[in-house]
Amino acid sequence: MNVSEKRFLDYPEIQYVKWGQVENMYAQIGIIAFVMVIAYTVAKWKKLSVETSMFAAALAGGIAGAFVKTPPIGQLARHMVEGAFTYLDVMLVFSTATIFMAVISEFGGVDYVVRGTIKTFYNKRILALLILMFIILIPGALTGAGSVSVLVVGAPTVMALRYLGIPEKKVAAILFIVAGLSAAAPPVNIWAMMLCAGTAIPYVGFELPLAVPVLLLGTFTMLFLGWKREEKKELADILNQMPEVPKKMSWWRIALPFFVFFGLVAAVRIWPFSLPIIGLPLQFMVATLAAFLVSPKKVNLLVISRDTIKRLLPLLTTIVVVGMLQQVMTATGVRGLISFAVISTPLVLLFISLAIIIPFSEGVLTYGAAAIIGIPLIWFLDSIGFHATVAIAGLTLLWPLGDGLPPTALIGRLSVMVSEHKGSYWSFLKNTWVPWIVITITGILMVVFSSKLEFLVRWSM
Repeated sequence: MNVSEKRFLDYPEIQYVKWGQVENMYAQIGIIAFVMVIAYTVAKWKKLSVETSMFAAALAGGIAGAFVKTPPIGQLARHMVEGAFTYLDVMLVFSTATIFMAVISEFGGVDYVVRGTIKTFYNKRILALLILMFIILIPGALTGAGSVSVLVVGAPTVMALRYLGIPEKKVAAILFIVAGLSAAAPPVNIWAMMLCAGTAIPYVGFELPLAVPVLLLGTFTMLFLGWKREEKKELADILNQMPEVPKKMSWWRIALPFFVFFGLVAAVRIWPFSLPIIGLPLQFMVATLAAFLVSPKKVNLLVISRDTIKRLLPLLTTIVVVGMLQQVMTATGVRGLISFAVISTPLVLLFISLAIIIPFSEGVLTYGAAAIIGIPLIWFLDSIGFHATVAIAGLTLLWPLGDGLPPTALIGRLSVMVSEHKGSYWSFLKNTWVPWIVITITGILMVVFSSKLEFLVRWSM
């Protein structure tokens, strides 16, 4: 008996684990992970939705884990229910923000802004492109979903981009890239919120680490893809073809709801000890009420809310199932196995592999990728001295790219549909490769040099 073994015997409350038991533990967890992968693969092979496939993987993993009592079969239902409510706050933000943007769109606010942009800046091409970029960014930034940007402002901005003479093959590429960046923009970044919830990091200080790269990359995308003009049309003909807006519409009717929202956000930060923290969902609800009151035409708020939630059900379901999957993976040890794989990978190889792993994980698991891969990755990077907030911001630039990759390709498919792209889906993706590479390099560099960029977090506080 050596000295270390004798020390364990001196403290009988400490369980001595032999190497053979450790090997057996890894084998058990590996089998559970394999069962989950098989369940997901079979579900996709049966052409089930991503949400159903992830639910099948979670359920299969829980049942497989019950054979080795991790978790016991009697606790499986509890873990599934607890997991379903993991991201309740994210779903509330997502829903209220999307309803807010739906009301703005319903009373003609989006059409009015697009029409005004073309009318004022048609002969000032760069300014027109940048304003259209902001129009695409705002819905996704407020809701955390690039798909909302495509659905709410996609059609009028596509029309405006075509009137500016941008080739049709590049219009869909612009919409996809900028809509993806809108999902990463502040104040609502669902990937960052999920990573913060899973790593106990406060969701604060993300404004500049997210806003600065999103604005720079969005500007590059708009100018690179939209610089070339095919033909120039007469402004009068363009305005005649654009949708009409209510006669009582004015800029202040559109600006006031946004001032209300951002005013509430700013007020809590300016007077943190004098005002209660009401949270983003309630702030969006107050802004929605303001939009309803200043609407130039009668809108049915209940019908808009009902229809919006109905459209959001697939995305809300995804977030619910992601919570279930994360809970089961934690209880069975699969999440720990992935964490071990992350920390055992050489650091240089890990950084290089982010360019492939992050987008492809989003293409397969959508928001589930942040919980499964992102959380252990941030734990590891934080433990070795990287700045967690900046590293999270860098990673969230990469995940939107995966929304253009099969099997989900949510933003990509919507961009092709809204822009009425005539070629194949892969011909659409080919037009995105330069911005794709620039975004990838930027995101990885933000992770690598996160400690050097800490000042962005300090300036945001």
